[in-house]
Amino acid sequence: MNPSRRDFLKIGAAAGVGAAFTALEIAPAAAASAAGDARSAFRVAPIPTVRMGFVGVGGMGSAHVQNFLNIDNVIIKAICDIREDKVARAQKWVEEAGQPKPSGYSRGPRDFMRMMADEELDLVLTATPWEWHVPVCVEAMRNGKHAATEVPAATSLEECWQLVETAEKTKRHCVMMENCCYDRIELMTLNMVRKGLLGEVLHAEAGYLHDLREVKFSSEGEGLWRRQHAMKHNGNLYPTHGLGPVAQCMDINRGDAFDYLVSTSSPSRGLQIYAAETFGKDSPQGKEKFVLGDVNTSLIKTRKGKTIILIHDTNLPRPYTRINLVQGTKGIVQKWPDQAYIEGRSPKHEWEPFENFAPEFEHPLWTKLAAQSEGRGHGGMDFIEDYRLIESLRTGAPLDADVYDAAAWSAVVGLSEASVAQKGRPQAFPDFTRGLWKTNQALGIVGT
Repeated sequence: MNPSRRDFLKIGAAAGVGAAFTALEIAPAAAASAAGDARSAFRVAPIPTVRMGFVGVGGMGSAHVQNFLNIDNVIIKAICDIREDKVARAQKWVEEAGQPKPSGYSRGPRDFMRMMADEELDLVLTATPWEWHVPVCVEAMRNGKHAATEVPAATSLEECWQLVETAEKTKRHCVMMENCCYDRIELMTLNMVRKGLLGEVLHAEAGYLHDLREVKFSSEGEGLWRRQHAMKHNGNLYPTHGLGPVAQCMDINRGDAFDYLVSTSSPSRGLQIYAAETFGKDSPQGKEKFVLGDVNTSLIKTRKGKTIILIHDTNLPRPYTRINLVQGTKGIVQKWPDQAYIEGRSPKHEWEPFENFAPEFEHPLWTKLAAQSEGRGHGGMDFIEDYRLIESLRTGAPLDADVYDAAAWSAVVGLSEASVAQKGRPQAFPDFTRGLWKTNQALGIVGT
């Protein structure tokens, strides 16, 4: 269904206009602190000790386990993975950390359903292949647990709606673990935006440009499944690492919203060339066919007319970048390289090092947790992300990003594929908030 049709059916079936928003308990905007330390007014009762379960403890899943074992007031009670050795490894880590041995679940790909039914858990985190993110999160919420998922949260609009509607019906959090929102430069950029240094933000550029050819053809880890998506889908398959941080700077779902996008893809060459050169053109890998364009470029327009250029490139030789450019009426900041230009402050028409702004604009959350997070995944941002989730649950505060962010940021996957297939025809974003983006408060600058 298209968004307008879906909304029409929901409103028609509701008992009144208020019922169209369904069951989320939204506190008044005044409930948020004057400092604006909340992204959403939805909150639950504080959970003094968070009981956790994990589904998928391979690469990122095991990194999360290690992080949560180093965060106070967390008990890991259950581990689920299709590989018994991965379950046993995580159980050993938990015991070595001084906690009781967690229950193990490894009876096939749907054994997480048994875990959800049997275990008393507050939070379930999934770090599985993409197609399992929504099934795991939905099952968790239906069993009374809060859900957290690695990125992207969903790969189609229908899946995005499924997450939103289940969260609303069950009154449970569903958060996408977008670690890049907690990287140092991204946090500092947000602080600069909030303090008005850039003026009104009008434009951003972001992306995920990462040479993953070796990873996609690996015989373990993501190589077991990620390459398959490139055989079936042509669009931006992994939008949220770049999009999430700039969306927060642009108040998406909190004062503005994505309106529509147009998307185009280059030809598909990189994986074919790599396979032929690495394995031989007559090898099984060399005979594989791919449809994913090597470079996908999407242009997003917001409801307030602002623009975002979003790029996906994981099949070609190149150094890593997420771009992270934010431009306002008073200046511009950029990562890779880390530089900024502020009119009236920087040398005229000259970039200056981002580090020049650190003494005044370093984000207090980074300052507080930099030492504790050092060496704990992707420069520390993984640990800060995990810490913030637990802190919000423990105090009963709204999360830094909610199910509506997970849906809006992930919706790019399906919308970009549709636009590419239709020769760049504009695709409308659903309004997952059903109009609340107009009054929701923006993400503030938190220090704990």
